[in-house]
Amino acid sequence: MGKYLVVSRVETLREHMALSREYGVGFEINDFFDPELLEDPERQQEIIDTYLEVGLPEGSTMHGAFLDVTVFSQDPLVREVSQRRMRQSMEIARKLQVKGVVFHTNVNPMLSSREYDIRAIDMTADYLKILLADFPDIEIYLENMFDASPDILVRISERLMDFPNYGVCFDYAHAVIYGFPMAVWIRQLAPYMKHIHINDNDLKHDLHLALGTGKIIWSQFFDYYDTYFSNCSVLIETPQPEAQRISLEYLTDIGGLYGE
Repeated sequence: MGKYLVVSRVETLREHMALSREYGVGFEINDFFDPELLEDPERQQEIIDTYLEVGLPEGSTMHGAFLDVTVFSQDPLVREVSQRRMRQSMEIARKLQVKGVVFHTNVNPMLSSREYDIRAIDMTADYLKILLADFPDIEIYLENMFDASPDILVRISERLMDFPNYGVCFDYAHAVIYGFPMAVWIRQLAPYMKHIHINDNDLKHDLHLALGTGKIIWSQFFDYYDTYFSNCSVLIETPQPEAQRISLEYLTDIGGLYGE
């Protein structure tokens, strides 16, 4: 079974550390996707120092920049800024000595066309090849966000599968929202999956609810997990410590947390 993680933010780090000690979970650091923070080197270093002083749990990861990040944009200035933000994320991750960094595909299904899709696949894969080669000690996980189907993520992953530090971050809750058959998502992405995001919702909106408080059928998730990706790390992607505790208790009760 892969390691479970919870979202961490520096302002509630004490509560996250308490959960880590009680349940044995790691962190996925969520401080550094904020563009304003990425423009404030002093504050960045303060937060990095705080995490290093406290000590990150083993297997911790980090969410990279994603707001307005489009490395396949037709606008060269947008591409330049997007590449800069992703590289910044990797540099911060190296300082923190985390296991991996999550980025989004950031494809827009409303703009989908053959030309758009090809551009997204080619340019995303080309830039990730550079980062994967420059940071071989850090895994890079590419996550489905607005993706209405697994198609583009599969085609990008086919280009990157030879890099041992590449993998897919499969966001189960995002996939539920778009209504594309879950079995197809799983079968097509399973060969590339290394990391999973889970939270609950109403099957329509990305709500990041505590597990068991929405409408997702978690017994079905664990059937998929046990069959296809049981070695993947799993992030409980609810930012509030109390929602994290509710989720961890829910997983303990249904036997998911410790594989009972």
